[in-house]
This record gives sequence, C-alpha cells and structure tokens, in this order.
Amino acid sequence: MFRKKNDAVAYVEGRGGALHGRVTFRQKIQGVLVTAEIYGLPVQSKKCGEGVFGFHIHEGVGCGGTEQDPFSESKGHYNPSNCPHPYHAGDLPPLFSDNGYAYLSVMTGRFSVEEIIGKTVIIHDHPDDFTTQPAGNSGRKMACGVIERLR
Repeated sequence: MFRKKNDAVAYVEGRGGALHGRVTFRQKIQGVLVTAEIYGLPVQSKKCGEGVFGFHIHEGVGCGGTEQDPFSESKGHYNPSNCPHPYHAGDLPPLFSDNGYAYLSVMTGRFSVEEIIGKTVIIHDHPDDFTTQPAGNSGRKMACGVIERLR
C-alpha cells in the first residue's frame, strides 16, 4: 500500500491489552479517511442495546491516567472551533461491534491529518447519544491511542 508522508496511525489499547486495534488517518482531497479496526471489545449477553461504543478524537497528547480515570491525559473531545456536541471536530460515528470486533471507515472534512498529529483516539464504553453536552454521555474511556505519523 502506498503511504504518503501526511498519513497517520493510532494504535489503541485498553487496560490489560485484550482491547486493541489500529486507526489510520489518510489525507485525501475531500478530507480525511478514518479507518478503524478494533478487536476485543466487550461482548454482553443482551440481545439488544449492546455492542455500540463511542469513538472520538480527544485533545490530549497522552494516554496516561489514574486508577479512577485511566486515560485522563487524553482530556476532552478535540474541538478547536468551540462547537457544541456533536459538531466537535473530533466527533466520529460510533463503533458497532460484532462479537468483539469492529471495523469503521468514514470520510470527514472536520480536520486535516496535520491538525491531529499528537492528539488521542478514545473508545468509550457506551454509544454517543449525539445530544448530551459536552461529550454525548458516552461513558468511561475504555481504550486510547496517540495519533502519530506513519513512517
């Protein structure tokens, strides 16, 4: 696959390593193509209402944290224009899990790859409701990755 110097990647990982995956960011003329492939998402026995997870770019530059907030260094949603939720630049569609696996590919014009280098990608344990301020009531942060240039 041909890689451009302005492509980026985030390797996301949850605590313990079972939840992990890769998110790529490819600058296109129309915007940024965001592609996520995630493994080890929690699987519940409920038939309805489970398996949908919030997925956002956050403004923080690290994935460290505390016992109570494991990824607190990721801070809040990436929102350079100070827009209300769900119009933050970092608001992305949710991940839909199929038995713990999720694949997403979406084009967005809300940011360039250059603007998000060093920011973080977060997977939350609940779906984003696209209404509640400031972050869509998407629950706790389950996994995090720092966005870096592809080499």
